[in-house]
Amino acid sequence: MNFKTFSAVVLVLVLGLPFAGRWHAQAGTAPPSTSTSEYKVLAPIRHGSLTVFPIVAAKSFDTSEFLTLDEGLRSGDVVVTESGSIRSMMRRHSRPIPVENAQVNQLVLVNNSKRPLLLLAGEIVTGGKQDRVIGKDRIVPAESDPIDLSVFCVEPGRWVGTSDKFGIAPGVPGGVSGALMAAPSVRSKAMADKDQTKVWSEVKRAQTAMAETVTVAGEFPVPAAREIGETSSYARVMHNSEVQKHVDSMAEPIQHSYESVIKQLRDRNAVGVVVAMNGQIIWADIFASTNLLEKYWPKLIRSYAAEAVVTKAKGAEVGTKAAQEFLAEMDGRRETVESEPGIYRHTEITGDDFKAFELTSLLPKTGFNVHIAKMAE
Repeated sequence: MNFKTFSAVVLVLVLGLPFAGRWHAQAGTAPPSTSTSEYKVLAPIRHGSLTVFPIVAAKSFDTSEFLTLDEGLRSGDVVVTESGSIRSMMRRHSRPIPVENAQVNQLVLVNNSKRPLLLLAGEIVTGGKQDRVIGKDRIVPAESDPIDLSVFCVEPGRWVGTSDKFGIAPGVPGGVSGALMAAPSVRSKAMADKDQTKVWSEVKRAQTAMAETVTVAGEFPVPAAREIGETSSYARVMHNSEVQKHVDSMAEPIQHSYESVIKQLRDRNAVGVVVAMNGQIIWADIFASTNLLEKYWPKLIRSYAAEAVVTKAKGAEVGTKAAQEFLAEMDGRRETVESEPGIYRHTEITGDDFKAFELTSLLPKTGFNVHIAKMAE
């Protein structure tokens, strides 16, 4: 929630309203420019237990003004710090805001760029007293005052730091660098459950599963498994050299195949993927443009692959029809809408067997969904 902007939260019960119509049920809002009927799922790309279905859209939007977290942290235009350092980040003439000591579920972010900043739930920032994962999609306006960033800890064993400031994780093989994206199982605990204990539990489960995987498959497994077991940091586990080898073996074939698809389908507006593991659809990520997808694709595919390498069972293959049906089902029993007027609207949709999250830009000359995430439950 921006310290200067009143954030209105509205709970809307949806009983059989069609997808497009539910936006009319909210006073003072307009329907988005894109509905799920304008997305088409294409033939799958498979490797091992992981399957991704490319998604193309009927239209694309200009997202060139949006700054990503990776870009902002690298340039220094975006600063993330513990809440105790908030006063030194205030702009001149800004309204005074309370200063609190560092807390597990609270960070402060300032966007000094002249571009609006896009934050995605699941992005991990490293440093400070603990590594944290962003809990909700949001847009931070250009040259913002400090905002209270909703986060969850993904490093339960540390509460000390040499610096209050946060950065991005170091690069990984293949030239991928920047803020790590948590695997879908960890993302879901932050986004849907909003429960720190469940996030910690899922981080521990992922850590244990990775240790078992490198122990079984590695030629010299003991040092790697010991290193994984000795850290409580999710980021360090994912950057362990043996873990990276396993993730690379799963991610790279699909990454290269889909990058080829993106190039071939640029004119058809490739904007996202439906993700399946072992014959079960688990997730979808959709963006407003091919350009935005390309920025997030390298770390998204690694997040999917990180989950796939520890998924043991082998199920039947899921088809394109099922992926299209998963994407089309967006009618929910309940909606929670949080809005920062003139900046963004965040809608959480709860269905019988899914949750979906839509981030709509309300900035001038926008009014479209910047990112949609959907998870099976």
